[in-house]
Amino acid sequence: MKFTIYGSGCAKCKQLTANAEDAARALAIDYQIEKITDTNAIIDAGIMRTPALAVDDNIISEGKVASTEDIKKMLPPS
Repeated sequence: MKFTIYGSGCAKCKQLTANAEDAARALAIDYQIEKITDTNAIIDAGIMRTPALAVDDNIISEGKVASTEDIKKMLPPS
């Protein structure tokens, strides 16, 4: 499973990354993290508010730091 974190690399982006990793570990999911910080790439992905989280290229959270529990609920069944 691929997690993509969109944002500037700020504290909120780092927290979202940590929460995504925690959710994947809690569900025993193999994952990789990609961080997109380039403003043009963020806009091209259709992101209007950061931080944002995509799973396998599907945006599941935008404009907030989703909690570990919220991310676990949003993940597709494996």
